[in-house]
Amino acid sequence: MVGPTAVGKTALCLNLANSYQTSVVSCDSRQFYREMNLGTAKPSPKELATAPHYFIDSRSIEENYDVKQFEKEALELLEKLFAENQVVIMTGGSGLFADAVTEGLDEMPTIDPQIRQDVINEYETKGLSFLQEEVKRCDPVYFELVDQQNPQRLMRALEVYRGTRRPFSSYRVKQKKNRPFQVIKIGLERPRKELYARIEARMDSMITAGLFDEAYTLFEKRHLNALQTLGYTEVFDFLAGKYDREEAVRLLKRNSRRYSKRQLTWFKKDPDIQWFNPDDKDTIRNYIRDQIV
Repeated sequence: MVGPTAVGKTALCLNLANSYQTSVVSCDSRQFYREMNLGTAKPSPKELATAPHYFIDSRSIEENYDVKQFEKEALELLEKLFAENQVVIMTGGSGLFADAVTEGLDEMPTIDPQIRQDVINEYETKGLSFLQEEVKRCDPVYFELVDQQNPQRLMRALEVYRGTRRPFSSYRVKQKKNRPFQVIKIGLERPRKELYARIEARMDSMITAGLFDEAYTLFEKRHLNALQTLGYTEVFDFLAGKYDREEAVRLLKRNSRRYSKRQLTWFKKDPDIQWFNPDDKDTIRNYIRDQIV
């Protein structure tokens, strides 16, 4: 089950998990890390206790963890879970990680390590805006899909382009791999005005709950890959004195809205996803029942 941030994935997945007496597998790449809580909108301890959850708080920000590792571990876990239950729910807003499990990863070219180091050096010298401008220029298709606040994703796209003279997006051919389980893809969406209101309300709740304090405790580790993400980079820049708190809040909300648009753009490209309003629980449950082979 996929959809943009704040659309209502958690509540619906818990409802379905209880209906099917099954587990929830997270494919949200930001919720893997146990040190990141408020900025990633993890389910609350009470919500986590209502059904078995996997891959939430499974890693430390100090660890390097990528989508290939996730694909391998998720497939191994699913083999065990499907031995116990006909239905397992996977959910998250990270399209790449969801695709890795349901369809497999595209084969990517090997890039000269020196090219990678050159890109890193330029990022450290010229900053995030340099990466954004370069990727937008050399691969506008991927730029519209990627988390534009995540330098690791941007550097990867740029190094592939420089190493092959082909856009990173051209390697994303999505040749599906056969999986030993049936995949039923459900997308959640709401009217844009309603979704944006939910995004802003969630951000206000995060801030009230202590997002700035949480970011402060992580400030000295802000160089780590896991922390190069929406919800933290904006606060880190505030803590570094780049702008005031009011501007940080404005950017948090603006970037969250923009991120939701990119998530929807990614998911809407998949014709196998059936779209629903998350409030239509009975309709969704009936659809799942009718699809199960």
